Amino acid sequence: MLKRLAFCALLTLPATLHAAETNVMKSSGNLNWSTQKSWKMDAAPVAFVQSLDNKKTFVLGADAKVHIFDTNGKELGALPVSADVIDIDIAPRGEILYLLNKEEKSFTALNISFTQDIDVSTAPILGNPDAPVTLVEFSDFECPYCSKVKPILDKLLKANPNTVKVAFKHLPLRMHPQAETAALASIAAQKQGKFWEMHDELFKTKKISAQTIEASAQKIGLNMEQFNKDKEATATRQQLARDLFEAQKAEITGTPTLFINGVRVKSRSLQDLQAMVDQALEKSSAK
Repeated sequence: MLKRLAFCALLTLPATLHAAETNVMKSSGNLNWSTQKSWKMDAAPVAFVQSLDNKKTFVLGADAKVHIFDTNGKELGALPVSADVIDIDIAPRGEILYLLNKEEKSFTALNISFTQDIDVSTAPILGNPDAPVTLVEFSDFECPYCSKVKPILDKLLKANPNTVKVAFKHLPLRMHPQAETAALASIAAQKQGKFWEMHDELFKTKKISAQTIEASAQKIGLNMEQFNKDKEATATRQQLARDLFEAQKAEITGTPTLFINGVRVKSRSLQDLQAMVDQALEKSSAK
């Protein structure tokens, strides 16, 4: 309750508050305070909650909407709710929104996500490059769960040969010592048109090392001189850095993480992926 009262006070500060006043220390007796942030809303705030990482603030307004803001007060979206909703709460990262409805005596949990604009211009593509549905996979070659995704995606592509394509994005996790090296090697293989062959070999490898990476490159018939040059090239590292930036922008913290036309995948079962593909196709045809 103290947390909510404190933020409501920030939201209702006078409109005459200027940016220069932010972080200016004020005092009264032994009490000291400064305004951390403040922004105006179109609707009067009723209740609020903030994600654990402080990246998103959810405010229930008197207009029967939950307004979602970023750290700078930019409204990311507004979700309509019943006028009888009296309180809200969220899961730690803001991925689930909880509503309490006094009149209906009900509790409701809603899945929340934002459609992400992910750049796949340099990503290797599997499937029809002109397909209207793009499945983006953020993956790590040392992640034991990532290796289990490809067979499911192969089945999805087989069921949707003209309408779905898969774009691969790299997210080597720091806990995996050879993941970045493997990512750079696969980008080098991509430059010779053999990313997916390298992809499959790396995921078959029980323990990735410099030796097994070289053996995989030889096995798929790469020009080894060019491969070793490209593996260390600045352009290769820049491509990996762009993938890492896209992952950070989309707030991805683990692998594998999938998106279908920018919508984060919650369940990786073939049935649920197909349902999301069907929804994406219906949405694109309605435009």
